[in-house]
Amino acid sequence: MKIIVCIKQVPETQDVRLDPVTHTLKREGIKSIINPFDLYALEEGLRVKESQGGTVTVLTMGPPQAEDALREALGFGADGAVLLSDRAFAGADTWATALTLAGAIKKLGGADLIFTGKQAIDGDTAQVGPMLAAIMNISFASWARKVSFNAAGKVEVERLLDHGYDAVEVELPALISVVKEINEPRLPSFKAKLRAKKEPIPVWGLADLGLNPEEVGLAGSFTQVVKVFPPPARGTSETWEGSPSDLAARLWQRLREMSKAAV
Repeated sequence: MKIIVCIKQVPETQDVRLDPVTHTLKREGIKSIINPFDLYALEEGLRVKESQGGTVTVLTMGPPQAEDALREALGFGADGAVLLSDRAFAGADTWATALTLAGAIKKLGGADLIFTGKQAIDGDTAQVGPMLAAIMNISFASWARKVSFNAAGKVEVERLLDHGYDAVEVELPALISVVKEINEPRLPSFKAKLRAKKEPIPVWGLADLGLNPEEVGLAGSFTQVVKVFPPPARGTSETWEGSPSDLAARLWQRLREMSKAAV
């Protein structure tokens, strides 16, 4: 079985800062990590490989330093990795990103099963997975908390919902986006980490994928981030100390005063 896992390198959430002048994210000097949800996608891809046979290839689009994320993924046990990096890809929204990933998967000869995390922690859109499936015209299941195979060779997916879960059956080829409840990612082995340092990672650009430059990057994006800013401060805050009963009485009095003032 040919398995592809799409990952993204993101800044650690707690380290994100906004530039007050440009209103963009400050990435200089910020540690980058594999998007946490993508680690669950990688683990599931590795588990399917172990149970069904096949190979796992990790794919990402990003700047040259995104190679670090791919080597980390190889350290977990992936068989190969490809980096999509080109100035033409810069500024891509979710649609242009999905289109570029689709071009790379086509160049790889397609896939039986594609895994993604449910969303990236920097954008939180959860759009690339379903868009990629739509572009490739393959089956799609989201929010997967369990993946199994039946006797007919179809994939059975339990999808996490607010009130429980539902079960769906999808035919291969398929793309599945996973939630963290699906598994517990393994620790990378020392042997695999050593191999990952020496593993050649091809870098593909626009010319390698045969895509139209008007379809990718900023030129191929239907949406653009015009400005990023923190929400404005909402009034002042107070800190109260005391016993629960005293604080409850004080809070009740304050709420009554606010209610009367609003009338």
